[in-house]
Amino acid sequence: MMNDRVMPDPGTQKVTLVIFSGELDKALAGFNIANAAAAMGMEVTMFFTFWGLNVIRKSRGLSKPKDFARRLLGWMNPGGSRSLGLSRLHMFGLGTGMMKNLMRKERMPSLEQLISMAAGQGVHFVACTTSMNMMGLTEGDFIEEVKDFAGAASFLNEARQSHVTLFI
Repeated sequence: MMNDRVMPDPGTQKVTLVIFSGELDKALAGFNIANAAAAMGMEVTMFFTFWGLNVIRKSRGLSKPKDFARRLLGWMNPGGSRSLGLSRLHMFGLGTGMMKNLMRKERMPSLEQLISMAAGQGVHFVACTTSMNMMGLTEGDFIEEVKDFAGAASFLNEARQSHVTLFI
């Protein structure tokens, strides 16, 4: 269930982002957009679902799923922003390492820094409870910036009120 939030000024524009992918480049794009929108004074909600949950998970989950399929999913998807690969040119981690080195060289913020910046600007992080249940995850498996846990109906309510809705 989503926490009670203060209603924004009716003139405040809202942005809703669905983060469906657990790939580094897509997560970077989502957080760049979220931070830019928040800096422009927009109210931003990021709804993480399916593989996108890996972006906001702690490095290793605390929960121990009971069935084999969910344990296998947890093993194949260790979670955590540091373990994300690229959508293209990952090359067994070589491409991802090159990308991170280039980002440092160009003084671009890391994904972890972008997450912290977004939280500091009041971006709301929502973890999809349906995907969590399917993958055997609990609220304790997520980074502290995640305060809200909700399903598709809550996302649709946010999206219905938004001026911009993006699926990444």
